[in-house]
Amino acid sequence: MAESVSSCVKRIVDKSPFIHEMLINGIVSFSNYASSIEGEVEHLYGKEVKQSAIVMALRRYAEELKKGSLKKQTGKVEYGIVMKTNIFDVNLVRRDSFISKLGVLYGHISTEKGDFLNITLGSHEVSLAVSEKYRSLVSELAKGEEVLNQMDDLVALSLVFTGDFLQTPGIVYEAVRHLAWEQINVIEIVSTMNELTFVIKREDSMKAFDVLQGFLGAS
Repeated sequence: MAESVSSCVKRIVDKSPFIHEMLINGIVSFSNYASSIEGEVEHLYGKEVKQSAIVMALRRYAEELKKGSLKKQTGKVEYGIVMKTNIFDVNLVRRDSFISKLGVLYGHISTEKGDFLNITLGSHEVSLAVSEKYRSLVSELAKGEEVLNQMDDLVALSLVFTGDFLQTPGIVYEAVRHLAWEQINVIEIVSTMNELTFVIKREDSMKAFDVLQGFLGAS
């Protein structure tokens, strides 16, 4: 089934969270943006499209986005923000030889004393975000392994939720969108049932704290 002009425009807009934000807030020129994406719309649509049709599709989608952003959530999301500093992050090729050593690391970590540890096992890679004081131990465990990337001087910002977090759609998306809008690069995202953690550069930590507190406080 052939796509409509509207669906083509939505596909293009949906690729950019920044355009989403601009449409919602009414700070984009429909005619200028329509002109900039005209070629891409015609490519998706398969034939020539009048610019006025693209403008109309943009106006309709902007109204749709505005209505969605103004929808009141039925539940109330309560949260706290916890910041952990001095985080070290390392990514390695996934191998059984390294995974078998992770028990040693778990044996040294004490979350009750404020230590931070997150291990993400991907299909081909392993990612560790851990308190800086365990860097030498991680380096020892990683000897002979293929290290893909290392970063230090990081911060973990954790949103700890209560209330209707699980029943409130879009929180993760909105958090990432707001961080991206402020040009804050997220190194790691960790999600559990009631916690959402972002590992970011220390230099971005205070701005990220304000961004997350601001959008949740307004929800």
